[in-house]
Amino acid sequence: MGLDDKISNAAKEAVGNAKEGIGDATDNERLEAQGQHDQNVANAKQAGEHVKDAGDDVKDTFR
Repeated sequence: MGLDDKISNAAKEAVGNAKEGIGDATDNERLEAQGQHDQNVANAKQAGEHVKDAGDDVKDTFR
């Protein structure tokens, strides 16, 4: 994944965090749940990027 994807995922995580905080502050459970969902999606994508990066590191080791 490129830098653009990493920035996009970090932004989605930040937006999710903001949604969750606003939902919590306003007792809006739906907005809070959307924020948690956005954060989970971003974290899953980031985990996939870390796995891919680790695989690339291993591949580079054997070159």
